[in-house]
Amino acid sequence: MTSRAVDYQWHLTELMARNAMHNTTDLASHLTERGITLSASQVYRLVTNRPERISLPILSALCDIFGCTPAELITVTAENAKPTKKIVNSEVIDLNTQVRPRRARVVSDD
Repeated sequence: MTSRAVDYQWHLTELMARNAMHNTTDLASHLTERGITLSASQVYRLVTNRPERISLPILSALCDIFGCTPAELITVTAENAKPTKKIVNSEVIDLNTQVRPRRARVVSDD
């Protein structure tokens, strides 16, 4: 079974620029109109960072604000993961037989 590497790109800043929104406060007022209450720092992180998770009410509000679909807001990419190279029959040292520490001998000071 082949592993897949899945990633995504967040296009909120591009959509904001196309709609002449240059500040996060512009977006915050539109979200508030749609019943989404976020703090200024939350809106800033939503715009400037790539969110790891987003609630469906926020996603649907953003799609309504910009008149877009979730596919225009988030671009998903997936590709087969590159296989890892395995070392076969290399010179393996058995630590139990080859590299054993010498037993310590305790000698009194007398």
